Amino acid sequence: MRTSAVAGTFDVLHEGHRSLIRRAFEVGDRVLVGITSDAMASDGRDEIVPLEIRRRELETYLNTLGPQSVFVIDDIYGPDEMMDDVDVLVVSEETLPNGRVLNDRRRERGLEPMELSVVPLVMSGDSKISSSAILRGEYGRSGRRDVIDIAVGSGNRVKVAAVRTVMERVYGDVRITAVDVPSGVPDQPFGEQTHRGSENRARAALGDHDMAVGIEAGVFEMLDGLYDIQHCTIISRDGKATYGHGSGFRYPDRIAELVRGGMTVGDAVHEVYGNTDIGKKQGAVGLLSKGLIDRKTLTEQSVIAAMIPRIWDE
Repeated sequence: MRTSAVAGTFDVLHEGHRSLIRRAFEVGDRVLVGITSDAMASDGRDEIVPLEIRRRELETYLNTLGPQSVFVIDDIYGPDEMMDDVDVLVVSEETLPNGRVLNDRRRERGLEPMELSVVPLVMSGDSKISSSAILRGEYGRSGRRDVIDIAVGSGNRVKVAAVRTVMERVYGDVRITAVDVPSGVPDQPFGEQTHRGSENRARAALGDHDMAVGIEAGVFEMLDGLYDIQHCTIISRDGKATYGHGSGFRYPDRIAELVRGGMTVGDAVHEVYGNTDIGKKQGAVGLLSKGLIDRKTLTEQSVIAAMIPRIWDE
């Protein structure tokens, strides 16, 4: 039985990544896939897509191909207990030098070098497809530029990933551009401010794009306490606006009182639970539900709701 391995950051899983992964399944009976940790992925990058989002998207694709094992790597070598059994390492023309470095290390440790299976770069025009260019909105996952061009009125990678997931289900390949714009409402919106913030974001981001999506999470006083509800506004170049919101969930009383007293939800969660950076990771809902639902899924609900009038109208 031959074991193959392939690794990457997989910021946005594009056709270049898929060609590497398909090769790994072609040359190996057992397939290992390494994905970089957030610490490794952030080296040299201003912002990354969180690991839990990258890994979920990767595993969804892998499950269409066959059995495999996904593991997290913190350096180019990967954990010895996984990599020592590898017979074939799948690399691109660009990462071939790394494969040679790994083989030099194996020889130093008394192991046979791995076979290096080199996959040609997948191009978009005159340059290779890259996650960074996709995140800038230059083209879609396939490298095509002649696809619907959608702006997201936020630099938050969780929101951007949620919009990409929904819009690809509706339109197929899409271009998604993150546009960091002000919401025009307080950092912690209450009630009607939530919808206003989502619409402000969409209108500010539209520019020359075909469509813009604004998403705002706010808190609402409901029957038995303070609820979190995400609102979404979608505006197209023809001026058409559609709206939607996701399902709500109730905050614990300790958090609710701090938010009513002037704290943002993020600060209140940190005060009560000591959890940090929830806005860019699983969100408060992921923490409070113990992983049953995360912020990306909750955000997708609001985007789908705002798309429904467009879907039945079209």
